[in-house]
Parts: sequence; C-alpha cells; structure tokens
Amino acid sequence: MSEARKIIECVPNFSEGRDLAKIEKIVEPFRGKEGVKLLDYQRDEDHNRLVVTVVGEPEAVKKAVIEAVGAAVEVIDLRVHKGQHPRMGACDVVPFIPIKNVSVDEAVKLANETAKELSERYSLPVYMYEKAAVSPQRENLASVRKGEFEGMAQKMSQPGWAPDYGPSQPHQSAGATAVGVRMPLVAFNVNLGTDKLEIADKIAKNVRFIGGGLRFCKAMGVELKERGIVQVSMNMTDYTRTALYRAFELIRIEARRYGVSVVGSEIIGLLPMEALIDTAVYYLGVEDFSMDQILETRIME
Repeated sequence: MSEARKIIECVPNFSEGRDLAKIEKIVEPFRGKEGVKLLDYQRDEDHNRLVVTVVGEPEAVKKAVIEAVGAAVEVIDLRVHKGQHPRMGACDVVPFIPIKNVSVDEAVKLANETAKELSERYSLPVYMYEKAAVSPQRENLASVRKGEFEGMAQKMSQPGWAPDYGPSQPHQSAGATAVGVRMPLVAFNVNLGTDKLEIADKIAKNVRFIGGGLRFCKAMGVELKERGIVQVSMNMTDYTRTALYRAFELIRIEARRYGVSVVGSEIIGLLPMEALIDTAVYYLGVEDFSMDQILETRIME
C-alpha cells in the first residue's frame, strides 16, 4: 500500500435493525466498490439500529455513503419506527474518522461535501457535529439529536437550530441526519442482572459525563426485552482518556447499591486494539506494558 494513499473510516448508523431485506438494501452500496472496504455491519433488534463500518479512499467512501443513505431514505419510515436508541433520521448519523494521511481539516471538508449532497439529492436537513460543527452547541451529538424525530420540526423552528444544509423542516419519513468528524468511538454496553429499566437509567446518569461521571463517556439505560434484562449503553468518545475498564468498574460499583450484578458486556462494531489491550493490562496487573509487545503491532510495522 502506498504511503501517500489516503484512508478514511466511516461508521454510518441507520434506524433499522429488524428487517433483513431493508438492511441488505442499505448495506449493498458498500459492497464491490473500488476504493471501499466493508469491514463490518451489526444490527440490534432492541435498539432497532444498524451500524456499518467501512474504510477506504475518501471520495469512494463518500459516494458509497451517499448511495446507502438514499437506500435508507427509500426503505425506512420513522413515522412507524420504534426502538430503544434515540434517533432523528433514517440515516441517523454519519461520522468520518481520519485513519491514514487524512487531516482533520480534510475530513471536515469531506463531511461538508457529503452533507451538501445529501441535502440536495434527498431533500434531507443535515446538521454538522463534533469537529465539523459550526458552533459549540452543535458539537455534542446528543444536543443535536435532542427531541428526536417526533420533536425535530419544532426544534428546527427555534432560534439557532436551523439545519446547516437542506430544508428547514424534517423529511416526512426520513427525518434529519447528522454528519461529523470524530476520533474512533467505542460503543460499549454493560448488561445488568435485573429487568428494572429505572436502575439502568440511574446508573447511566451517574456514569456519563453530563451527569458528573466519566469525562469521555455518554450513557443511557436500555431495556433488552427478549433477554429480560437491562443494560447501560455507552459511547466512549475518547478511549485513550477514559478507559473501558473504568466505565465497567464504575457501573459495577453503582450497581451494588441496588443489589444488582453485572452479567456481561458487549462491543458494538469495531474498535482499536489499544482499547482492549489497555483493559486487559489493568485486569491482569501487567507492569510496564507497551503496545510494542503486541505481535500484530510488530508484524504491521
């Protein structure tokens, strides 16, 4: 691979995790495209959400994403969509992550080009968030998404909340989309041995940064009805500064006050090796460990 080759990652989230035919239509644009590699896609029926992970050359990834969003607009109707995860759009969020030979500024430019084309081609209102945000109040995705699909029309009419691109009202069935640039995010969920959602909600409130918890952690309680349990669903926005094990242990501490145990955890999508190695080193009590000691790290040099 040429050292000058530019590589970017994109992890679009779509509001469909149950209908396999619809999921295949959304994922298909990422298959068999020159300059694009589909790494992973995971659906969650409780969240009713699809998370796709692709990498490739910036222009090729942009074109594939735009095509996939078009498929989502065609097959998803948020007027009848129900799920545990907050959402405001058929394609809810499109984050770009610089991987190799791509600066943040270049990624922001690509994000804006993508947002502009999405708004023009599909009549979608689009907000820019995180490092692509045009104002501080739009940096946090949760703030942009607040109100969700059902409240987005009212939100857009408020001062300071007009979309960055596209019409000033939501698409009637596909809502609105957020496009941004961020560092690698780890979607990390911790399952609790109870079916009481209020307990997961209380723990999530204490774990997330906005509630006085961990700086680079966003969290909410989610009910897993089929399993008869609840979970604390988290986005770790900077795993290098808030490690996964810290979130896991804090949840375990908070759960004790309710007499509840942690019964498992899960990772959604892909994550950097360093995020897991850091946690393994903590639990094993390894001293003076370095990523250079990882065999795969040395092989890839």
